Amino acid sequence: MPASYLPLLILFIVIPLFVVVAIGFPTVMGPHHPSKIKGEPYESGLTPFVSSRRRFPIHYYMTAVLFMIFDIEVIFLFPWAVLARKLKVFGLAEMGLFFLILILGYFYAWRKGAFTWER
Repeated sequence: MPASYLPLLILFIVIPLFVVVAIGFPTVMGPHHPSKIKGEPYESGLTPFVSSRRRFPIHYYMTAVLFMIFDIEVIFLFPWAVLARKLKVFGLAEMGLFFLILILGYFYAWRKGAFTWER
């Protein structure tokens, strides 16, 4: 039984080593010539004229959160699609319930005005 965990142990040893090498090697071996010009913020070839610390309207965050919620829900469709024939009617009913909850959440967000940009 412990021998079957050997690949996992090797993985837990190799991944941190890879991270240290991938981040540390370029830092140590790469050229490092700091200057005032290199330290300035750069955006699309222009010097920024507004502070990057300004406040953004909440609509940006609401859009991002709603996108994440509904986008992540789509990820759950893949395992179901792979096993749809094996799950038969039970799987179809469960996915129907899943879609019902998803659609109810969508309409709830719509009624609360989450999709309207201007208020």
